[in-house]
Amino acid sequence: MSEKNTAVKFDHVKKYFTKSTGLFSHSTLKAVDDISFEIKEGEILAVVGESGCGKSTLAKMLCRLHDVTEGHIYVNGEEISGKLSRKKEREFRGKVQMIFQDPFGSLNPAHKVSYIVGRAVELHNPGISKKEVRRKVEELFETVGLTPPTDFMEKHPNQLSGGQRQRIVIARALAVEPSIMVADEPTSMLDVSIGIEIMNLMMELKEKKKLTYLYITHNLASARYMADRMVVIYAGNCVEEGEMEDVLLQPLHPYTILLLNSTPEPFREEQLEIHASEDLPDLTGPMNLCPFSSRCPKASERCRTQKPPVYQVGRRKVKCFLYENAQTEADVKLDAGIYQEAGDAG
Repeated sequence: MSEKNTAVKFDHVKKYFTKSTGLFSHSTLKAVDDISFEIKEGEILAVVGESGCGKSTLAKMLCRLHDVTEGHIYVNGEEISGKLSRKKEREFRGKVQMIFQDPFGSLNPAHKVSYIVGRAVELHNPGISKKEVRRKVEELFETVGLTPPTDFMEKHPNQLSGGQRQRIVIARALAVEPSIMVADEPTSMLDVSIGIEIMNLMMELKEKKKLTYLYITHNLASARYMADRMVVIYAGNCVEEGEMEDVLLQPLHPYTILLLNSTPEPFREEQLEIHASEDLPDLTGPMNLCPFSSRCPKASERCRTQKPPVYQVGRRKVKCFLYENAQTEADVKLDAGIYQEAGDAG
């Protein structure tokens, strides 16, 4: 079986924001600091981390809603992080679409939902007839589970439930027939049962439409339900990357273990324990250190003066000096020692 092509590639991407700290002074906020990873065609990659870690900034850079400060982003082998011509921009919008966190805030309340979805169809199909637009809109409504379409087409967003509005957002995204969907916390504002319905819909569409997903979430349970692989982000840095089950069953980075502690799961026989300081990193300060060093109980003086590189440990990538000499997951307990203290040495 041939290896799948790369749909999305982040190559040493940085995003810095300048903020005012006084009348004549300012500071630089390092929201994303040198992140690299790839998403294969047909894959769902979950980007996980706490609020403010840079997840949504990554999503917005991929959708060209934020410019890249440094580095490169590629979609199907073509760089999209620089300036694009109008033609290339239109082509890009046909490839990458976004499902927003707040379905109500992303829909214009002044328009009927049939117009909202139909307008996307018109913009990407110049010269299409009104009759054909309506047919496509009805088809999209059926695709996202709003049936019969005539019950919904003449309604405004405020007349729909949260789950129905999110289905409209997905229908609008599908109207341009994209190959890549960026889902930024798409279920966080929905009830749990409705959120599961939306996740099931997204996975069904992945198979039917051959979609690739960048799935942004802080919820490890939804990441496990949806994704094939996981990237863990902390303070704008990718600290761990690997197959979903590998990361959940044997987390390597101390921050990943901290995340798992915050959401105990029945699939782990013993809950890992690691107690972190509450000292948050300064995102406006120098980044020549491990960003987790101010909180990590395993941190050494080296962690506070050097930034760890990416270490390949088996199928996993991790940024932590604990794994400097580890080659495989079997070496982890010997080199890191973190599982002995967590009571998982047996």
